Amino acid sequence: MDEEPRIGVFVCHCGLNIAGVIDVKAVTEYAKTLPNVVYAEHNPYTCADPGQESIRKAIKEYKLNRVVVAACSPRLHEPTFRRCVAEAGLNPYLLEMANIREHASWAHPSEPEKATEKAKEIVKMAVAKARLLRPLEPFKVPVTKKAMVIGGGIAGINAALDLAEMGFKVYLVEKKESIGGHMAQLDKTFPTLDCSICIEGPKMVEVARHPNIEIISFADILKVEGFVGNFKVKVRKNPRYVIEEKCTGCGECRNVCPIEYPNEWDEYMGVRKAISVPFDQAVPLVYTINRDYCIECYKCVEACGPREAINFDQQPEEIELEVGAIIVATGYDIYKPFDDPVYGYGKYDNVITSLEFERLILAAGPTGGKVVRASDGKRPRSVVIIQCVGSRDLKKHEWCSGFCCMYSLKHAIMLKEHYGEDIDVYVLYMDMRTPFKGYEQFYRRAREMGVSFIRGKASEIVEDPETKNLYVRAEDVALGEPIEIEAELVILATAAVPAEGTEDLARILNLSRGSDGFFLESHPKLKPIDTPVDGIFLAGACQGPKDIPYSVSQGSGAAARAATILSKDEWLIEPIVAVVD
Repeated sequence: MDEEPRIGVFVCHCGLNIAGVIDVKAVTEYAKTLPNVVYAEHNPYTCADPGQESIRKAIKEYKLNRVVVAACSPRLHEPTFRRCVAEAGLNPYLLEMANIREHASWAHPSEPEKATEKAKEIVKMAVAKARLLRPLEPFKVPVTKKAMVIGGGIAGINAALDLAEMGFKVYLVEKKESIGGHMAQLDKTFPTLDCSICIEGPKMVEVARHPNIEIISFADILKVEGFVGNFKVKVRKNPRYVIEEKCTGCGECRNVCPIEYPNEWDEYMGVRKAISVPFDQAVPLVYTINRDYCIECYKCVEACGPREAINFDQQPEEIELEVGAIIVATGYDIYKPFDDPVYGYGKYDNVITSLEFERLILAAGPTGGKVVRASDGKRPRSVVIIQCVGSRDLKKHEWCSGFCCMYSLKHAIMLKEHYGEDIDVYVLYMDMRTPFKGYEQFYRRAREMGVSFIRGKASEIVEDPETKNLYVRAEDVALGEPIEIEAELVILATAAVPAEGTEDLARILNLSRGSDGFFLESHPKLKPIDTPVDGIFLAGACQGPKDIPYSVSQGSGAAARAATILSKDEWLIEPIVAVVD
């Protein structure tokens, strides 16, 4: 393309986002003085239909062969303006955007004169680059009509099922022994108090039985190469020392195993055998030998008999899979406040986390559903639930963990339902957040049942060395004075934090993470499920703390976004080519 550049510059007000700080008229007049600029104008909203029509009209009227739009970030509206210039007959890659919003007006809101001068310089650089632009054509690449979902919690399960129902092959990769995630650990769900595993269990079984879904559990992602429509993923299947195809899940090996060790599924409050499954509804129902505890007595081999499912020589297996899209649904972990001396967690036996309480009150848990104290095995008569432990804390985790208020209300109601007037329940909170359907009614229900709510933050928990009772000291904001509550059990509603391995996975997938450590979406409003890497999507709490309905919705949303790629035979990708100087 050897013709002389004829550049048009279009400066956007963006309402007052830009025009409230920058003198857009001055920037427009300055643009007219730049080399090869034959036309310049400013618009209230360049991305709106009138603004785009103005660009199309100017291209034809002034025979423009380059366009510069001085507006917001190209991450937001570059595709919009590329379509606009293409509709006017111009190659879409002869467009350049000058980001004068994020880089000037938003960066210097109290310095309008300096912001205006900076905006001029940004436009000057964009015009200089526009003079060098050449027409390009996007590459067409074939699409592998398979997907990978990383993480088998409720968001990943929903995403896998939705894609499978659309007819696409799905690889569901889970790092633990079973799919299910945190939801499978819960007793009930709010606000309906439905049995959690009763809801999720059938979904887990449906995943296992679906002909289009292949579960790869107890596995790690090692390497990802390629691009949208054509990813190559290397997965390592860790050895269970039990052959999946031969194991029937009968449990005879577990019955004869003499070794027990703390069960991480029960938050280390119960025990499991050296050969076992994490919980009875595990999917896949395949036993695993923990070689850190196994004494190799071979009683499991004898119990297994002719099935010959035990293999102590099993090695890690690496497989390479080709997929067209990837959905990341790796979930979250629970903060354990060992490092916070205020709460005495890890120091006092009768201070537990909400998830530990969940396993206590569960009928299939280590105590058969009986809420008892670790110190003496007795049922507590007074319980204090402390919210925002590690959340909304500038020294720990700045963010709100989203579901903790409802989680705490659920526990308070369950305690009252189990023990009625025989137990006093106190909830110590900073703010009560109940924004979604049925949540406020749930809060009201807890108050009507006699749960005491105290607005304030705990400052100290002290244990009586003889009774092991706990004295929770806090400030009651309503009374404006310090208070002390004697409790026989304290439950800490701790923060949701990024799952273990998030940093490594972000590096492998080339994904960004926010300051909170969770995966970063492409745009928080317009592309909340997409990532900056085309073909990779987010679902559930790996993006940030969220409850079950939100996670399910995002799982379906991510599946729909992935299907927009998988449903095509070919996909257009950016004609970005590396040049070696």
